[in-house]
Amino acid sequence: MTVHNDTVDNAFDTPELEQPYVELGLKDDEYEKIKAILGRRPTDAELTLYSVMWSEHCSYKSSKTHLRYFGQTMTEEMASKILAGIGENAGVVDIGGGDAVTFRVESHNHPSFVEPYQGAATGVGGIVRDIMAMGARPIAVMDQLRFGAIDADDTKRVLPGVVHGIGGYGNCLGLPNIGGETVFDPAYAGNPLVNALCVGTLKVEDLHLAFASGTGNKVILFGSRTGLDGIGGVSVLGSATFEEGEERKLPAVQVGDPFAEKVLIECCLELYAAGVVEGIQDLGGGGLSCATSELAASGDGGMTVNLDNVPLRAENMSAAEILASESQERMCAVVAPEDVDRFMEICAKWDVLASVIGEVTSDEDRLQVFHKGELVVDAPPSTIDEGPIYERPYARPDWQDGVQAGGDVEKQSDIKDAWLKMVASPALCSRDFITEQYDRYVRGNTVQAKYANSGVLRINEETNRGVAVSADASGRYTYLDPNMGARLALAEAYRNVAVTGATPVAVTNCLNFGSPENPDVMWQFREAVHGLADGSAELAIPVSGGNVSFYNQTGETPILPTPVVGVLGVMEDVEKTIPHALPSADEQYTLILLGETKDEFGGSVWQDISGAGLSGLPPQVDLANEARLAEFFAGNAAGIAAAHDLSEGGLSQAVFELLLGSDKGAELNLEGVHADAFTALFSESASRVLVAVTSDRAEAAVERANSAGIPVAVLGETTNDGVLRVAGEEVQEAELAGAWAATMPSHFAAATAPNAAV
Repeated sequence: MTVHNDTVDNAFDTPELEQPYVELGLKDDEYEKIKAILGRRPTDAELTLYSVMWSEHCSYKSSKTHLRYFGQTMTEEMASKILAGIGENAGVVDIGGGDAVTFRVESHNHPSFVEPYQGAATGVGGIVRDIMAMGARPIAVMDQLRFGAIDADDTKRVLPGVVHGIGGYGNCLGLPNIGGETVFDPAYAGNPLVNALCVGTLKVEDLHLAFASGTGNKVILFGSRTGLDGIGGVSVLGSATFEEGEERKLPAVQVGDPFAEKVLIECCLELYAAGVVEGIQDLGGGGLSCATSELAASGDGGMTVNLDNVPLRAENMSAAEILASESQERMCAVVAPEDVDRFMEICAKWDVLASVIGEVTSDEDRLQVFHKGELVVDAPPSTIDEGPIYERPYARPDWQDGVQAGGDVEKQSDIKDAWLKMVASPALCSRDFITEQYDRYVRGNTVQAKYANSGVLRINEETNRGVAVSADASGRYTYLDPNMGARLALAEAYRNVAVTGATPVAVTNCLNFGSPENPDVMWQFREAVHGLADGSAELAIPVSGGNVSFYNQTGETPILPTPVVGVLGVMEDVEKTIPHALPSADEQYTLILLGETKDEFGGSVWQDISGAGLSGLPPQVDLANEARLAEFFAGNAAGIAAAHDLSEGGLSQAVFELLLGSDKGAELNLEGVHADAFTALFSESASRVLVAVTSDRAEAAVERANSAGIPVAVLGETTNDGVLRVAGEEVQEAELAGAWAATMPSHFAAATAPNAAV
């Protein structure tokens, strides 16, 4: 078979040739704009470049106008510790002592619905390469997962495959999975959310940014061969809604090889250490289309690329296919001519395939791509990389007032029965079925992971300096009030980090929404962005980067708006981490609740499982209270035996999880919490933390809280009989634990995913 390329000359000669731009996701006006830029119709390869890079996933064309607000609200003080921020592969934060940390969260939603195992696995691989591209060593991953109803047939297909994919790829890489979140809701049926977060560490001086400068510098592709997998993958799938039968779009999903990635990590780190890399770019969504155009656009010259030098694993690939392929485990580097030999030596040492595929030229803003000796791309890379910017219409939905007007719930008198229902609910039940498939302690620097408020990692073995990381979201809260929902996600992640004793320093995000062409969705998005940006400014911690995932919907029905917010905190000594649960010991502790409890059930777990639907207002967060709580815990580890934030499930879930595994019970007096015992236990008011201290420290803890302006209520003492006594009722901690542990195995113990490699 002979490959016949559509050349630039041919494009001039055949201006009226019909092209499949609609099938590639381009609108009529976008196609006309491309022709105006080029002064002719695009070649097939150029059409591929523009369609990929102008996709919603790659260009942020519908979100850029709103994302600018993050920059507008960032102060100089907030930005002072950010070494690399919005627009880079990942945010990088200076944490002191010459150490820096990079972290980012990305979506791989649509591929994970089509092929759960590979979709999730390559999502992990992609976010790891984003971290590698900054010059960092990846040290841990987390995941934020959302599926349809727990008893839905498709959930039994998707969840096992996704979990196997995350665990299979991450475990093979030797990266601990230090936390995450799993949510079940019918709103995510047919459109699961798979958001992967990665943390990396580097020295400040080792930071690398992606750009192509220096005339004569070589462009080197290294890593795995390029194949036909993933063509039209993230870039197209991530910019389209799903209709029935879309789960069969298997060719568009990339195939990952974690062992190739593991070697690639070590190879990259040695390349950085040797000083032979001028700039580097990972190949993820968009493949070579993205890597070459972004590198060229960010440099001070142009670039030529020869696709004949790209190592292939499929025969007779066209130029367009080579450019669009999203084959995994590939990187692109810009290397000075005098460093090429050393670069190749290091790649050969690690058995990593490498090939010079191009060169930086002096021809400013010009990207030329050749294949089979023919010119197939001749375009300004700035126009490919930038893409159009849309001012999508947005408006507060007509239905929003009606939704917010509700919110009443039935508060049952049987506390024990309600508590058992809560811990066994899909929202609060044990995630052991998932987390036991992940390695949490590989590399030996995990301090805290399972059941924890946040994952805690040691990053400097000499000083014991470390980081705490948490990621949180609530689509239910955000649906009721998008601005407050984003603030609540930020507050919870911030609080989860703070209660470990860490100081929160930076934010990342992954904003998952429906179609941007829906004014309701765009209003939700804008409100969430403003809530997150304003909230971050109020807490004085910068947003270091993020990701937007639109078109998360099946047909015309969007998912719940789901802004996932990650917060990074710094700890000077991880040995002083405040644990999230009490040990099994004879010691008795005083339980103290910090924060104010109100009658707030809008969007709560109890509202959901009681059959009251989704209505009312979410909890109203006061971020100044969150900051006061963070100050309370900073440097106070010596006085606190355990601390657990309150979020979904309220005080009931925090008490249960704090005592889990300790064989302890407690005598609880709720009078200082709220006049109504049910509200005291199950309300989801924000800015609250449950603290356990030894009895001799209780008075001092109360005094410190009072002096800090934090509402405080002494709940009572722990006991050694495993019984929780509250509101005149007795509940066995072991009974709660049994109900909590049984839910997921009852649904998934025998589940298999037809598309999953298990």
